[in-house]
Amino acid sequence: MNRKEFLLARKTVDVSVGESVRIIRELQELSQNGLSELTGIPQSTISAIENDRVNLGVERAKTIARALRCHPAVLVFPGWDIESVSAA
Repeated sequence: MNRKEFLLARKTVDVSVGESVRIIRELQELSQNGLSELTGIPQSTISAIENDRVNLGVERAKTIARALRCHPAVLVFPGWDIESVSAA
């Protein structure tokens, strides 16, 4: 692979994984109980994720992302932006 084919990523906002879950859930006007019903994940676990007491994990990220209609990377890598690499 050519180095010019890659994109640089930079962090633009300091948001935790748990905060990203909460923000996206609230933007969709879902309660923790509502997200729990959509995902089958207990409300107490969703609360723990949002408060960064429990790791989100890959499978839960996929499940929650489906319920929130977003890509799992939005939850797992909050605040990251991709910037094109200039041809040098």
